[in-house]
Amino acid sequence: MTDGNSSETRFNIQQVQETAINALCGLGLRHEDAIDVADILVAADLLGIRTHGIKRIISYGERVAVKGINPRPQISLEQLAPTIARLNGDNAMGPLIGQKALKSSLEMAGQYGLGATFVNGSNHFGPVMPYAFRAAEQGFASFICSNATTTIAPTGGKAARFGNNPLGFGIPAPDGNHVMLDIALSTVARARIRDARDKGESIPESWATDANGRPTTNPNEALEGLLQPVGGHKGYGLALIVDLLSGLLSNAAYLTHVKAWDKQPDQPQNLGHFFLVIDTRGLGSTDWLTQRMHDFSDILHSTPAANPDHPVMLPGERELRNHRQQMRDGLLYDDATYASIRRLAEGG
Repeated sequence: MTDGNSSETRFNIQQVQETAINALCGLGLRHEDAIDVADILVAADLLGIRTHGIKRIISYGERVAVKGINPRPQISLEQLAPTIARLNGDNAMGPLIGQKALKSSLEMAGQYGLGATFVNGSNHFGPVMPYAFRAAEQGFASFICSNATTTIAPTGGKAARFGNNPLGFGIPAPDGNHVMLDIALSTVARARIRDARDKGESIPESWATDANGRPTTNPNEALEGLLQPVGGHKGYGLALIVDLLSGLLSNAAYLTHVKAWDKQPDQPQNLGHFFLVIDTRGLGSTDWLTQRMHDFSDILHSTPAANPDHPVMLPGERELRNHRQQMRDGLLYDDATYASIRRLAEGG
């Protein structure tokens, strides 16, 4: 049905899942693999992370078409220790590899209390939060991260060496009000700088540097330069650690060895990920965790707000609200975008 605006239509979740699965099968994925990929992309939309939802099927499909992504991978898992595994994704679609890595870590943690899976041979795996949400729903805490195409210079440098490496944490709450943090490590996305340029506005010096590595307020200079890491040298340090965990230790590409998917779409990126999960059930009873999580959130929610229109929220709270609302009401999509995905689903 059309929802007010004729250019957008609301669909129930089952419709969206079926369309996404069929579109992925149209790209050559096995049906069971398409289910795993669609699960992450639809979850991203439900959480309100629309830049990483089913619209990504289109860009993933472009790389499949030029053989930059393998639609029929032979993913392999090497058990290195009872609680440590390494997964080779065989250049598969990233969310499929992410699902396999999460499952591996959950299985180890379910048996031993802790599970860590290092991943290589991957591609863009979507946002972190859907994985953290899946783990939290089963009572597991998580730390998940990935490296990415280089866009950030190390502190003091003027050439890109790190990606906008995403990382995230999830802490489960038995009542479903999980705490989930999902961040990338640049101060802002490049799209924010383009918006400022288009509006003729200046930007804060903390957003980007010019081509010579000097902070700039000119968006045109910034677009020729580099993104600044969040928190200056602290963001640089976090990006470095993420690349060590998900790239170097995972036996994946790291730093400038990572291929740029937009410049070399036909080349495997060999991205790396790191999935660490902890079974919180080994730490205490459900009642124990429920009481402590309630008290923790109550202390934060009771903080006097600097602006009454914007009360204090916990990380993930807004996304969980989106998820509940859209599970009930369905997902709204731009007609042109959804039509492109539906054409793939119909073999067009």
